[in-house]
Amino acid sequence: MNSLLKLATDAHGGLERWRQLNTLKAHLSVTGAIWNVKGKPDVLKDIRIEFPLREQRVVTHFVGQNKRFVFTPDRVSVEDEQGHLTEKRDHPRDAFAGRSQGTHWDDLHVAYFDSYALWTYLTIPFLYTYPEFVTEELPPWEEDGEVWRPLRAIFPDNIASHSREQISYFGEDGLLRRHEYVVDVMGGARGLNYAYDYRRVDGIMVPVTRRVVAFDDNKRKIPDPVLVAIDIGEIAFT
Repeated sequence: MNSLLKLATDAHGGLERWRQLNTLKAHLSVTGAIWNVKGKPDVLKDIRIEFPLREQRVVTHFVGQNKRFVFTPDRVSVEDEQGHLTEKRDHPRDAFAGRSQGTHWDDLHVAYFDSYALWTYLTIPFLYTYPEFVTEELPPWEEDGEVWRPLRAIFPDNIASHSREQISYFGEDGLLRRHEYVVDVMGGARGLNYAYDYRRVDGIMVPVTRRVVAFDDNKRKIPDPVLVAIDIGEIAFT
């Protein structure tokens, strides 16, 4: 582990504590301009999610709708809360081929995208210590009157995520400030995911507010529109 990754994991609660935990549950809202573009406004406005911390398997419950998504990298499905299957898709990433940033999505597209995205966001920086991740510290970055330390991470092929290369920026305190990526399943759309409002949850520091915007050719944020807004109301680890 390089020194920046150690600083980051220590600041977020420490690897020892993370390894004592197994699952995450949260009640949250995921909104923003992208859902209108995809023809799914407010689709994730009131959801509950649960997943294991070291396996990509996410269940998303739609509050009051008797509906849930079940995700793994190789299969997504829509079910009722009793487990009766409505629809499914094997090899779900293949369903994004040939689609532009403005192409509408169905429920199974949403299930795949949002599940891997939330699993990624809520396991960083500990995710980068998992097998086959490769990390490298990049030159310092100045933003908002602070100097942040960027960490480039190369994702292994078995982890579904936005792209194979992503960059996380950490403040002097070691806490995540922004997460930079391109979204392969959206035709290479650019995203800067800013983390705010940290809360200590079961010994882990979690930003309960996130805002995703685009960035320009100089990697500077384009503040409007807010593409994705993530607001976590309740969250717990077990």
